[in-house]
Amino acid sequence: MKEFEMSQGQLDEIMDACRPVPMIALQCRSPRSPQENANAAWKKLGQELGFKHMTVRPSSKGPRFFSAEVA
Repeated sequence: MKEFEMSQGQLDEIMDACRPVPMIALQCRSPRSPQENANAAWKKLGQELGFKHMTVRPSSKGPRFFSAEVA
């Protein structure tokens, strides 16, 4: 495991991805869940920073810090 630090902009993207998605009446299928959106955001961040997104663990240093396995 390695410790990583994301930027405030990256943290904002993760937090935005966790918000509920409004259902649009004319849409033919259900929107992705907040969990699916959060997983996609972590996967994108993992590709940017070089870690395996499903191995993320929080850090006591604050919300911008976490540890994960290096990709």
